[in-house]
Amino acid sequence: MLSFGIKTAPQHTTYDEMLKVWQEAEDIPLIEHAWLFDHFAPIQGEVDGPCLEGWTVLAAFAAVTKRLRLGLMVTGNTYRHPAVLAKIAATVDVISNGRLDFGIGAGWNEYEHASMGIPLYKPGERIRRLDEACDIIKRLFTQPTVDFDGRYYQLSQARSEPKPVQRPYPPFVIGGGGEQLTLRVVAKHADIWNYTGGSVEEFTHKVGVLRDHCAAVDRNPDEIVLSYQHRLGDDDLSPSVSELQRFVAAGATHFVLYLPPPFPDGIVTRVAEEVIAKVGA
Repeated sequence: MLSFGIKTAPQHTTYDEMLKVWQEAEDIPLIEHAWLFDHFAPIQGEVDGPCLEGWTVLAAFAAVTKRLRLGLMVTGNTYRHPAVLAKIAATVDVISNGRLDFGIGAGWNEYEHASMGIPLYKPGERIRRLDEACDIIKRLFTQPTVDFDGRYYQLSQARSEPKPVQRPYPPFVIGGGGEQLTLRVVAKHADIWNYTGGSVEEFTHKVGVLRDHCAAVDRNPDEIVLSYQHRLGDDDLSPSVSELQRFVAAGATHFVLYLPPPFPDGIVTRVAEEVIAKVGA
């Protein structure tokens, strides 16, 4: 089964403008999920433009929607200690009554880290930290107390209550395509793997790498949903149909359609009618 969602990055826009888009999506059954991103400054356009904090907005949207699954595509592990992140995510799952898809990645934005004094570790360390973080968060989602003595993180009798509504925990959505380390973390922890940008040929290649990692960690690769994030055109939506159909043919079943601001009136209805209905036909 194919599933389609929309993404409104909270940059160069306002809360009310995004809320209008999400409320429109809430009323369109063809759209099953909706996403924000996790950055503290715009990552496109002028860096000094407005950028709302992702988890805060997600919690607000969780409270005013009833049907859409929702998440951040994806939260940066480096921005918050995993135990703190687990608490935030569990709270959003409670607010949404079990609709959170827990998106997470290793973190990458150099400006944000440097400007805010957040350490940006070397790529290998960031991905090893992501691996430990996924382990910690799953334990906090499922165990009364957690002791953890990792290479990067240590917990002693850590508690996180209440637990998420979803059992055993919200689906883990991991973004990233590094073939040696990231896709191994995907093989170990992800319920959904998101591929952003790039060609369908590269996507197919990385799926093969992911399957090799699954074999190495004794994971059934068919347990991992293949997701593709696609930027829609500012006006003409028709080129997106053939592009998405190529990814369907390559095995993707989960699609995140990024809507760049500003958001024209009725844009979500147009996306449903002009893109989703045709791709899913």
